[in-house]
Amino acid sequence: MGTQQILLIVLSVVIVGIAAAVGIQMFSSQSMNANRQSIAADAQQFAAQAITYFKTPVSMGGAGNTSSAFTSANVAAYLGWASGSFTNANATYVVSGSGNALVITGTGIEANSAGNTNVVTATVSAANILDPSAGESIVMAFSLSS
Repeated sequence: MGTQQILLIVLSVVIVGIAAAVGIQMFSSQSMNANRQSIAADAQQFAAQAITYFKTPVSMGGAGNTSSAFTSANVAAYLGWASGSFTNANATYVVSGSGNALVITGTGIEANSAGNTNVVTATVSAANILDPSAGESIVMAFSLSS
């Protein structure tokens, strides 16, 4: 083999190595984004179910538009979360708070290269459910665990 051919082979190996490294990084980033979006969709669905619980009459197993019955334990039971938390392929979800505001927190399963996971919170405001002009009923927030 000539010198040019060896140089061409080495150059090809370097280019393939760089392309593989870039591809792995892009896949990891996309995987974290997809996980965050899945957690957000789940948290929003759980928050919507919490609003349904709040608006459902007491005679039908709901809170009957009363803040005193709008507790994390009651909402978790309404959602079917036996232990107060729920885990699926995307994250582990926990509901906390009571009265005027409940917070549904989803902690993702997918971790980035630094070991951080996605954390999504959906805050449900009972006051805003009763008076929509006061603001949004569901407020979403996104962050990474440390």
